[in-house]
Amino acid sequence: MKIRTGFEIAFTLSQPTPMILMLSVHPSRMQDVTTPNGIGFDPPLQAREYRDAFDNICHRIVAPPGQLTISTDLTVHDTGLPDPVVPEARQIPVQDLPDDVLIFLLGSRYCDTDRLSQTAWSLFGTTPEGWARVQAIVDYTHERIRFDYQRADATRSAHDAFMQREGVCRDFAHLAIALCRCMNIPARYATGYLGDIGVPKDPAPMDFSAWFEVYLHGPDGPRWYTFDARHNRPRIGRIVMARGRDATDCAISTNFGYAHLARFDIHTDEVT
Repeated sequence: MKIRTGFEIAFTLSQPTPMILMLSVHPSRMQDVTTPNGIGFDPPLQAREYRDAFDNICHRIVAPPGQLTISTDLTVHDTGLPDPVVPEARQIPVQDLPDDVLIFLLGSRYCDTDRLSQTAWSLFGTTPEGWARVQAIVDYTHERIRFDYQRADATRSAHDAFMQREGVCRDFAHLAIALCRCMNIPARYATGYLGDIGVPKDPAPMDFSAWFEVYLHGPDGPRWYTFDARHNRPRIGRIVMARGRDATDCAISTNFGYAHLARFDIHTDEVT
């Protein structure tokens, strides 16, 4: 199947403002992009591309005063298959994990494992290891948090979400990631496009979505598997843009100065 996706985002600035943008499709999906995938700027400006420590594609710009519009529109080939479900995938002992995976066992800015460890072991210590334990964490997180766009809070940590019991997709991901890490399961944050493909149309405006991935040993060996605590069901057509320890590593824009968000339009639709 083909998915047409993209965005138009506008900022209003009062002075020249350095920015880091993370708005490209992740390199792991770049081979599936079937149209030119450059990012456009209005007014035109220079952008320098680089890869960060998690292999995300970033762009450095200096936004001029006034309104800056950033946009892209592209078509991506997708298998049309839902997220894989592999109940036999097993947990890997910490001592056997690859070195580069260990960082995803540690606490991070939004995944405050030190405040959730005792809770995690009391809730999930008797669950079967591996896929079943991760799914138990997803089920719990899905029921624990009430989704509400109006209650978004950029400072809310996993423990805050656990206590407040409300949030948006990033809060579902942060809590599930933190609980997995407490149980010695490597977990990382992911963000990207997720359209309403194969599910009822959501009347709310389209937004970027957040989910998470865990490192388990499946039938074909160790690999990262996708889980989504907000929706708690396999979905079709995820297009990842960035991965990292938490939302800190995957911010779509980091502004070194005040930038007012004047417009934010995302589209992700199956091409029929």
